[in-house]
Amino acid sequence: MQGHIRKRGKGGTYEYIIDVGTAQAQRCRGCGRRFWVEQHALKACPRCAGKLHQTEERRRQTKAGYASRKEAQTALNKVLVAVAERSYVAPSKATLGEFLTAQWLPAIEATVRLTTYRSYVQHVDWHIVPHLGALPLQSLSGAQINALYAKLASCGRRGGKSGLSALTIRHVHAVLHRALKDAVRWGVLGRNPIEAADPPRISHAREMKTWSAEQLEAFLAFTADERLHALWQLLGLTGMRRGEACGLRWCDCDLEQGRVAIRRALVPIAHTVLVTEPKTARGKRSIALDERTVAVLRAHAARQLAERECAKEWTETGLVFTRTDGRALPPNSVSRWFVRSVERAKLPAIRLHDLRHSHATLALRAGIHPKVVSERLGHATVAITLDTYSHAIPAMQEEAATRIAELVFVGK
Repeated sequence: MQGHIRKRGKGGTYEYIIDVGTAQAQRCRGCGRRFWVEQHALKACPRCAGKLHQTEERRRQTKAGYASRKEAQTALNKVLVAVAERSYVAPSKATLGEFLTAQWLPAIEATVRLTTYRSYVQHVDWHIVPHLGALPLQSLSGAQINALYAKLASCGRRGGKSGLSALTIRHVHAVLHRALKDAVRWGVLGRNPIEAADPPRISHAREMKTWSAEQLEAFLAFTADERLHALWQLLGLTGMRRGEACGLRWCDCDLEQGRVAIRRALVPIAHTVLVTEPKTARGKRSIALDERTVAVLRAHAARQLAERECAKEWTETGLVFTRTDGRALPPNSVSRWFVRSVERAKLPAIRLHDLRHSHATLALRAGIHPKVVSERLGHATVAITLDTYSHAIPAMQEEAATRIAELVFVGK
């Protein structure tokens, strides 16, 4: 493959012209105008509003402004090498915002969970495009990305009153990293500029607070007459996630056999509540219930039936835990109601999710096999369970040391 060099007019500069292969394009059926796909993602021709059809066309690159033929030849040789090594990236004026909203998000929508996609859209719309969206994609630098992180840390919240946490900025970094990595993979970028960026470090993870068995029992006794007592007991005695409990239906409960099946979850994203599948592949699971929890669920079913008969309007959702009119409980509100109940019970303050941590910690300290605990929690692997609840392992290690010594020195 060869290009050629020519001089632009008398006393002008030199330019090179090279055929760089084929590329996807859109061509207007009306005026015949052509648009390269990596630069535009159009539904109609901006000139005549005509319909566009996909084509694959030969592409040439022309670049001028060289003072001498030798300079132009040197630049041409670099392009020839890049084309031969399949590392050539065609120049594009597309902005980061155009790439993210018109190309990347539509392309990955069908490849990720709905909640994941909604979180990507939220980070793109709230945190990335307003600050970097107008910059040309191919000129984006690590310094500009670092400046974004600094701005998000100081005034990144909507309204600019305060900054985002380091964890949230790391999430923004993850979204941008994947988008730019895909841009490189698709041949839109030659290198990933985020490799030169430095996201903030998370100094320490949020402290995990758990209750003892006595504290959990005291809380359940204190809330025995509350409307959501059955929800608190189910969370504390099974380790279910909040969304899994809020999305639990009566058809998923087999109270005769003492089991509940986790098949879906309610997850709040950007002020809406979505029905999704469990978080992991092993999230779809069956959890055994103890006799007391079964009895509490039966009493809750009777209470819900009475509410249904007394309600002026009832929305049939089939959910185990609902509002007084049958509609689904808002997950974020459930967390706030739990905190208020804990305050009234005058117990150590914990989050609703800490009931899950408490369940796992109590189970491991009771000697239940980690694989069983992992299955009840719906973790992807046993390793996640052990890493998350390593604080519960020392007691097990001490017990193991004692038992091994008893075996070795039996009778001594």
